[in-house]
Amino acid sequence: MAGITPKPRRVGAPPPDADALLAAPAVVRYLASFAMTAVATVVAVGVDSQVTIPNLSLVFVVPVVIAATNFGLGPSLCSGILGALAFNFFLTEPRYTLVVNDAANIWAIGLLFVIGLIVSGVAFTSHRRAAEAAVLRRQVTVLQDYSRDIIAADNTKAVVSITSQALATLFHVPVVVMLVKEGKVVSLERVGGVEPQEAELEAARSSLATRTVARAGSYPDFSSRFDFWPVETAAGTGAIIGLAFDPDERPSAPSTLVDIIGSILALALDRQDLQIGREARTAS
Repeated sequence: MAGITPKPRRVGAPPPDADALLAAPAVVRYLASFAMTAVATVVAVGVDSQVTIPNLSLVFVVPVVIAATNFGLGPSLCSGILGALAFNFFLTEPRYTLVVNDAANIWAIGLLFVIGLIVSGVAFTSHRRAAEAAVLRRQVTVLQDYSRDIIAADNTKAVVSITSQALATLFHVPVVVMLVKEGKVVSLERVGGVEPQEAELEAARSSLATRTVARAGSYPDFSSRFDFWPVETAAGTGAIIGLAFDPDERPSAPSTLVDIIGSILALALDRQDLQIGREARTAS
C-alpha cells in the first residue's frame, strides 16, 4: 500500500542463544506457568491423601523455578502466588476455602510465598546473566572469525562482502556496506531483503561527510529505514555501514560492535589501497 514503509525483515535464523520460550507470547507463558502449578497441586494433593509428609508446600517451589528459568520473572511470580493460594485452598484446614484457622498454616503460606519470590528473583537473574554471557561469547566468536577472514581477503570486494556478512550475523537484520569515493558510491554490498533508496543513499553520504551517525527516521531523511555509521580511512576511500533495525527490536547500544567492525574495515581498506598503489607503481 502506498505511503507505508515495510518493516525491515530479519536476516537468517535467530541467534542460537535466543530463548524460544522467553520469546513466546505472554499469554502462552502465563498459561504454561498456570499449568505447571496445577500439576504440582495434583501431585501434592495425591501425596497428601496417601501419606503425611512435612514441608509438602515445597512441591510448589518447583514450578516457580521452572517458570523463572524458562518463561521469565512475571510467570514465575504468578506461579508463586498461585502455589500459595493452592496450598491454602487444598492442603490447609478448613479445606476448599481460603480461610485459615491455624496460625501455623498462615506462617507456612506466607513463607511459601516469600520463598517463591526469592527463588523467582534468583533463578531469573541467573538465567538472564547466563543468556547475556552466551550472547557475549557469540559476539566474540563472530568478531574473531571476521578478523581472520579480513586478513585473508585479497581484494576490496571480498573485504566489503565479509564485513556485510559479519554484521548480518551479529545483528540479524538487513545490512548494507557502501564504499564512497569523491562523493560517489563506488561499491555497494547488501545482505537481506531491503534495497536502499536514493534518499537513503543520500543520507548515508551525508553521514560520511559530517562524520556523524545517522539514525533511521531522522534528518536528513525521515523515511530512512537504516542507521548509518561513517567509516573513515587514511587513503580517502570512505565507507558507510547501514543497519535496518526493526524499530520494536532495536538493540540499546549497537554502536559498540559497529565501531569495532568499522575500525577493522578501515584498516583493511587502507591495506587494499596501499596494495593497489604498489601494484600501480610496479606496473609503471
